[in-house]
Amino acid sequence: MSGVEARGTGSCLLTGCAGFIGSHVAEALLERGDSVIGVDNLGGDLGLSRVSQARTAETAKEKNLALLSGRPGFDFQKLDIRDMAQLKALSGKDVKSVIHLAALVGVRASIEDPRSYFDTNVMGTLNMLELARRLGPRAFVLGSSSSVYGDSDKVPFSETDRTDSPISPYAASKKACEVACYTYSRSYRLPVTCLRFFTVYGPRGRRDMAPFKFMDAISKGRSIDVYGDGTSERDYTFVGDIVAGVLAASDKLFDFEIINLGNSDPISLDGFIKVIEEVVGNKATRVGKPRQPGDVMRTCADVSKGKRLIGYSPRTGLREGLEAMYSWYVSEADPR
Repeated sequence: MSGVEARGTGSCLLTGCAGFIGSHVAEALLERGDSVIGVDNLGGDLGLSRVSQARTAETAKEKNLALLSGRPGFDFQKLDIRDMAQLKALSGKDVKSVIHLAALVGVRASIEDPRSYFDTNVMGTLNMLELARRLGPRAFVLGSSSSVYGDSDKVPFSETDRTDSPISPYAASKKACEVACYTYSRSYRLPVTCLRFFTVYGPRGRRDMAPFKFMDAISKGRSIDVYGDGTSERDYTFVGDIVAGVLAASDKLFDFEIINLGNSDPISLDGFIKVIEEVVGNKATRVGKPRQPGDVMRTCADVSKGKRLIGYSPRTGLREGLEAMYSWYVSEADPR
């Protein structure tokens, strides 16, 4: 089995459906006529030690879910992927594919609370693999992360690079998920594709990430914390491009593949702030901070494999993507 088109009827089982990326994926699936079984526990996704921010994440998820609820073909199941007993409620569902995006996210929060990250990300993924094995779906897609590459000096990052030196518990948990997926592919002939996301941003973006935090603070004249000397680089990838890659991967059957989903056009932290200043129309007041544990100096995706296997081709430049995000921010996210 090598990239053949997925066939069959049934629903797409999507975990993390109320999250940032998950809600966009759910919308895209519904818009193309797929039925979606959406799974989410609606809890905060920033680590248990950051209660106020976790509550903010819960509120964002509730808003995201409201955009999906009541739409034809959408079946929401409030379930926790850490609890296999809860997941058994899905055993009678007609499922053609599993897109597993539910996870605890955030590098810095994982350093504060590593146990919760491994419990949710690793054990939750193991539970979903077990469920998929029993349901017999035609494809299993895992949302992984560019953080598995660690603080690599080699750019761009290729899927054949070594990934045995993660520098945060979050990164380590995602690497463990990929290893579990490989094992289930080999042991149970489960078709699996692991997608490594590179710094996703856009409308409904996470409140703990730099794009939202900077946009929010700069537009309101508040200072921003800038960690390091401003030369670190990130391969910011618009959520619409990520969604296109996720859907394309779910439509193909591979024995086991790992595919980068990035923009392949990194920008320095200084440069990123300047673009936000231009989009928002306000200057940033910067507060210098030391580089944080777990932060890597650069990310840059080699997307040639994705282009070859699933036709992945990012189309949204940073300025265009940030303008779309700011339009959403002004109309829906700014509490003023």
